[in-house]
Amino acid sequence: MSDSIDRENYSDDYILDILKNNRIVAMVGASPNWVRPSYFAMKYLQSKGYRVIPVNPAAAGEEILGEKAYASLSDIPVKIDIVDIFRKSDAVPPIVDEAIAIGAKVVWMQLGVRHEGAAAKAEAAGLRVVMNRCMKIEFGRLSGELSWSGINAGVISSRRRKLIA
Repeated sequence: MSDSIDRENYSDDYILDILKNNRIVAMVGASPNWVRPSYFAMKYLQSKGYRVIPVNPAAAGEEILGEKAYASLSDIPVKIDIVDIFRKSDAVPPIVDEAIAIGAKVVWMQLGVRHEGAAAKAEAAGLRVVMNRCMKIEFGRLSGELSWSGINAGVISSRRRKLIA
């Protein structure tokens, strides 16, 4: 799979397919602090119909935006589609190992987060990978929401895309 994906320039169709067909997200590094980017992203994704389960050992057992936080991916009692990583790049390999072990479909690394070796390992295990992108931003861009704010999203259309069926 890694030969067919350009990890610098993901196609809109690739991102859109992931966003449309995967609804349960484990957010590794989710913060209970409302000023942290992960909190904003989690709240936004929830408002778009995603179930976002926080993974944060320091907040395990607490609730973040109405969802119980877990210490690790393997502690989550439901099937996870996307593992969204809000951690530094050097923390990615063990998270990818755990994502593979729990049968996740996608590993998504947030803006500024990249790990080529972990990406190749995930792809070899059959997972789709996105690096250095934000789910919140990509959803807004591909649904046309950013364009309504006057931001050039690079998507030319007179209609908003419906990401949620």
